[in-house]
Amino acid sequence: MTLDKARQLLKVQASFGGFYNANGAKLILAEVSREHGQEAVDQLIRELELERVFGFKPGTLFEGSPWKRS
Repeated sequence: MTLDKARQLLKVQASFGGFYNANGAKLILAEVSREHGQEAVDQLIRELELERVFGFKPGTLFEGSPWKRS
């Protein structure tokens, strides 16, 4: 996933807020972490104010996925 696509998807999640959208945002950030690293995750959290919306803090590790990877 490109960072631009992740940014676009996270904006949608943040615009709705709430528990289920926070879980969606976590999955997106986990994918960003795998593909682009923690620095990219931290930048998106700051840029999109995800700390205010969902309580995500820079430095938080988002790992896991509903899909298994080998």
